This record gives sequence, structure tokens and C-alpha cells, in this order.
Amino acid sequence: MLVSNFANRLKEAMVIKNIKASEIVYKSKLLYEDNKINKPLTKPLISHYLKGTYEAKQDNVYTLSLILDVDEGWLMGYDIPMEKEIKQDSNAFPTADVPQKYPVLEKIIAGFPILAVENIEGYMYAPSSKIQAGYDYFFLKVIGDSMNLKFPAGCLLLVQKQPELENGQIGVIMVNGDDATVKRFKREGDLVILEPMSSNPEHQVQIYNPKKIKVEIIGKVICAITDVN
Repeated sequence: MLVSNFANRLKEAMVIKNIKASEIVYKSKLLYEDNKINKPLTKPLISHYLKGTYEAKQDNVYTLSLILDVDEGWLMGYDIPMEKEIKQDSNAFPTADVPQKYPVLEKIIAGFPILAVENIEGYMYAPSSKIQAGYDYFFLKVIGDSMNLKFPAGCLLLVQKQPELENGQIGVIMVNGDDATVKRFKREGDLVILEPMSSNPEHQVQIYNPKKIKVEIIGKVICAITDVN
């Protein structure tokens, strides 16, 4: 859910991080030289962003989030923490860790057992530091862009199977017998609110009354693995 706008969040981040427009331009040039971004930012462009006359494209939002060390979704005005969420961005673990193998699913279909053999595409290792005793786990492949401010398409989400979520947690949820979806979960009174975290405006907040429509929580997203090759 949007609670602010890009211009205001950019100003806020620059004050909190004590960084000026000229420093942002300089750091963006360094990122460009290191091949971490497609193009450097310019001071006039930053000026337009601060005035609100231009809305940043997704690649520039990403660049600014790197420089300011803030979450991309927060920078765009979403009601999420400013700090970046720590992700497991590779399948390489510290030597002291003992990775554990879990099944990989492309999607969860209503009416079928989640871990039925025909649903499993393969297996992936997860760090034991992310695993708690007493829970089952699986990986779910991200398809589409409804959560692209957090999870790029094609990455794998480590999911802890559980029937409940706390407000603000990201989980895998099945609604009214449709295929399961990944969304940010909130409960307000008798209503369940599922929020996308996407740069695509086609994805809108979904509000359901569980007394009228079945809402089933499959599990909680623990971390994302973006390098799955």
C-alpha cells in the first residue's frame, strides 16, 4: 500500500543518510564503472526527482536504493521498512553451515498435496541457519511481477509451512481454491488484506472476508535465492 511518494521518500532518505545530490551522482558513476548499473545518474535528473516533476524508472530506483542503502519499495512510497531485507542471494553457504535439501515447486495447485511427487521440479539446498526444528520447508519459484520490488521473477523462495502469519509478513496464500499466490499479509478485524509489492500498477491490493471466501495460509517466506544457476 502506498503511503508516500517517491519525491518525499528520496528527500527523507537523503536527510537520514546525510548525502547530497552531487554525492549520489558521483557514486552512481562508480557503480556504472563497476558494471553494476546500466547508466549513471545526473544532477539535473536528481533535481527533477526531488521536485516531483519526473518519476524515476525502475532501473534508477534500483540505483538510488543501492546508493542510499534503502529498500526499493520503501523508496517508491510503500508501507514497508526503510531498511533492505536481507536475502540469501546465492546457493553458497559458509563452511560452518550444513545446508539441507528441500523440494522445489513451480506452483501450488488447489486440491493437490503440496509435496506430491508430480509437483516437485527438483531440489535445492537451504542454509541450516534458516531452518527451525518442527517445521517443513519447500522452495517456490517466483512467476510474474506481482512481487518484483522484493523478489525478481525466476528466483526461489524458501517457504516455512505454517497455517498463520503475522501482520506485515510475506507468505504463500491460497484464496477460494485458486492457485497459491505470494503476497504481504495483513489482518484488519474480520478482513484479510493481501498486498502486492510491484512496480506494475495492474497488481492491486486484495481484500477478503474469510467467512465468505476461503483464505488458506500455506506458509511464510523465509528468504529468497536469486542465483539459482
